[in-house]
Amino acid sequence: MSRTISNPQMVLRPQDVVVLLRLSLGAESMPTYAALAEELKLTASEIHAGVDRAVAAQLARKDESGKPVVLLDALRLFVQHGVRYSFPVTHGPMGRGMPTAHAAAPLNKLIVQSTEPAPVWPHKDGTARGVVFYPLYPTVPDAAKNNPALYELLALLDAVRGGSMRERALAIAELDKRWAS
Repeated sequence: MSRTISNPQMVLRPQDVVVLLRLSLGAESMPTYAALAEELKLTASEIHAGVDRAVAAQLARKDESGKPVVLLDALRLFVQHGVRYSFPVTHGPMGRGMPTAHAAAPLNKLIVQSTEPAPVWPHKDGTARGVVFYPLYPTVPDAAKNNPALYELLALLDAVRGGSMRERALAIAELDKRWAS
């Protein structure tokens, strides 16, 4: 007699990394899950589930009041060593969108832009033309449009996910500046 054994393993999802990056910005007052959902263009239940998965993955914890706190050292290690393997880049054809990775701030000021087409997140309001670099999650461009600090973190994350060794090193150094204790 064979029986099926379920696997209760929790697995991080791409939107969980977006939530962690937003939480790492350390706003004075933590927004509610509903406000965070509105900002990130997710649902409150996706935010809640993402925080729970991040806690299970030891990338965050909950404080005494139950609010999530990002464990920056763990997040840094995950971004440096795991994110490009867990969430590999998917490229598409040429298209219009928002610059990302080395083509967006702050790396676009540190790296001389080549004649190759820039990586862009496909977006209807995009002003740049380049090779489509699908974002970590479909709502990323809209969330980034309204929060420049989050946009920088997401672009740096994309440089780690899909950049050259030099671009990855520069992106990690820039993240370290933002996450310094």
